[in-house]
Amino acid sequence: MIGKRCLVILFGALLAGLGFACGAQAQQQKTPIIGIPHDWQMGFAGPYTPVMAKLESLHDLLLVIITLISIFVLALLLYVVWRFHASRHPTPTTTTHNTVLEIAWTIIPILILVVIAIPSFRLLYFGDKAQDAAMTIKVTGHQWYWTYEYPDQGNFAVDSRILPEADRVKLKPDQPRQLAVDEEMVIPANAVVRIIGTAADSMHGWTVWGFGIKKTVIPGRLNEGWIQVPKEGIYFGQCSQICGNAHAYMPIAVRVVSKDEFDKWAAEKKKAAGLMPATSVASAAPPANR
Repeated sequence: MIGKRCLVILFGALLAGLGFACGAQAQQQKTPIIGIPHDWQMGFAGPYTPVMAKLESLHDLLLVIITLISIFVLALLLYVVWRFHASRHPTPTTTTHNTVLEIAWTIIPILILVVIAIPSFRLLYFGDKAQDAAMTIKVTGHQWYWTYEYPDQGNFAVDSRILPEADRVKLKPDQPRQLAVDEEMVIPANAVVRIIGTAADSMHGWTVWGFGIKKTVIPGRLNEGWIQVPKEGIYFGQCSQICGNAHAYMPIAVRVVSKDEFDKWAAEKKKAAGLMPATSVASAAPPANR
């Protein structure tokens, strides 16, 4: 009886310890990590924006089309092997052309391409320009880091670099290896954010997998795209344009927070940059002598 009671107490202590550990881990990792690759992953990272949702839908359509084409070609090949085998067809045919077949293999591919083109162009124009954007962020690619400028929030900027080698050995739960940065791009959740991309030296590629956005940023040019992320979390990407010997060390991290958190973060960045609204300057000035 005493032995059973001890086992019950030990089992309860074990469950309490596990619950405490899980609670501590949840407390430590307040912001969920979303959209990073996983071992043995076969599909996309996940549709976290409207553009990516439509992109995944187009991908599924193309997968169905190419599967049907592959099955048809395989069946046709097997039929030809069986039908025109030397034992069944000892005398080779002398047919040089068939008008019906030539019309069919011209018209059918055209129809298939039209079926593919219509949703493709719709998606291309859907993701090209932001409609009623709440804010704009200018992304500038450097060798080998990113600069994010916030012209609508006081025109401050943050530089985003991969964590230094010394910091990579003590990564936090929300800092994946080779993807964590010292400064993330921070945006409010569910807001339409216009992305304006350019480069300072060579071509770079601002790509976030779960956002469905891949902007090749080019010196002297501005490329536009947009994102709208409903769910809060940290999303990761990488430079997708070979830009030099440190190309593999240009990760992208986007932290999506609530509107209140974003306003606090923007206020801190403006204060650190020495930017103050005109109203604050006026209120801080001494009253005029009457």
